[in-house]
Amino acid sequence: MTTWLIRRLIQALFVVLAMSVIVFIGVHVIGNPVDILISPEADQAERARIIASLGLDQPLWKQYVLFVDDALRGDLGRSFVFNEPALRLIAQRMPATLELAVTAVLMSMLFGIPLGLYAGLYPDGVVARTIMAGSILGFSLPTFWVGLMLIMVFAVQLGWLPSTGRGATAELFGIQWSFLTLDGLRHLLLPALNLSLFNISLVLRLVRAGVRETLPMDFVKFARAKGLAPARVIFVHVLKNIMIPVVTVVGLELGSTIAFAVVTESVFAWPGMGKLIIDSINVLDRPVIVAYLMMIVLLFVTINLVVDLLYTLLDPRVRLEAKG
Repeated sequence: MTTWLIRRLIQALFVVLAMSVIVFIGVHVIGNPVDILISPEADQAERARIIASLGLDQPLWKQYVLFVDDALRGDLGRSFVFNEPALRLIAQRMPATLELAVTAVLMSMLFGIPLGLYAGLYPDGVVARTIMAGSILGFSLPTFWVGLMLIMVFAVQLGWLPSTGRGATAELFGIQWSFLTLDGLRHLLLPALNLSLFNISLVLRLVRAGVRETLPMDFVKFARAKGLAPARVIFVHVLKNIMIPVVTVVGLELGSTIAFAVVTESVFAWPGMGKLIIDSINVLDRPVIVAYLMMIVLLFVTINLVVDLLYTLLDPRVRLEAKG
């Protein structure tokens, strides 16, 4: 097990290194921030001074070497626009995005697993067919349109929930969180629901397919033949087996939800990383863009590693392979 974990950590390190090269080169070959950051009225001496102060006069390979050297010390560069460390800017916005994404993923499991379980157990019923038809809408409807409809119905027409902002927050571990206050929860509900609709449909269909595939298997028949209660057969034997692909999908979707929460944050004016990265792209603030993308890469690698570890807890066959 220890050897397997070390091998996975080494693989993760190489993935991060390879992605750092791709991200750094990809961002630096698109556009020229000098054209945006420096006034057209500046003379050549002033332009040269600013370019040198930003480090843009160095060859690309040397810029990358300096970036890696600074990154190993926890410095991912300094914002051209805000003149602050890029990592600090992202860290200030990250709690809001993490809170939104985690809430959306939890909602996808809270609604997706029971609905998928029902649709798998009673596939020919009217309710099950309605659930599966509704899941198609979750896949098909664009996020920004659904967000606008949620605002129109629940905020404008009914007046039940606020439409924008994060609301009141409370401090926990030195970080401000919305879910700790009633007003913050009211502000969190609509954007989290909007962000979770796709994942609800995904989890729902995955659970339904897993139930339909698992029910005819011999170990389920044996469990029923032993006289076990139907609830125990479903929740212990069936659900435990179908949770392996569900854990994989939910884990990967957590990273995707964080990375692509930009649209939802824009529609609901949620003060997360999405607004920061959009503004940084508009002004070609390269350090912030690179730092954001590297944070997403690290997040995906970490989530993949955690999912692999959960695999070993859920599936004995994986534990045997790891020991081998």
